[in-house]
Amino acid sequence: MGNSLPDELAAEARARRGSLRLSQRELAELAGVSERFVRFVEQGKRTVQLDSLLALLDTLGLELRVQTRTRAAARALAGPRAGSEARTSNEPLAHSEPRANSELRDGPEVRP
Repeated sequence: MGNSLPDELAAEARARRGSLRLSQRELAELAGVSERFVRFVEQGKRTVQLDSLLALLDTLGLELRVQTRTRAAARALAGPRAGSEARTSNEPLAHSEPRANSELRDGPEVRP
């Protein structure tokens, strides 16, 4: 199993802050958050405020995206359908842009 979202965010935030040569205190001041909050994000703490996280990521030049992982995941929300093809939850989509109306129902990428 891959890294969890908080762990991935922690690694990316630490790496980006390092590449920008910012201290945690400097980053906190630029983002308008507390230095403690920066530490929590960089430690992968599981409970952080979304608005503060988005401000921190914006300051670092990073963004958070929400997208459907697979068509099967999107179908799970809609319930079972007759005649749908079997897919495993780990099987990636062959493309990122929907090409037919049926693919729109199967769960294209969701972008905020």
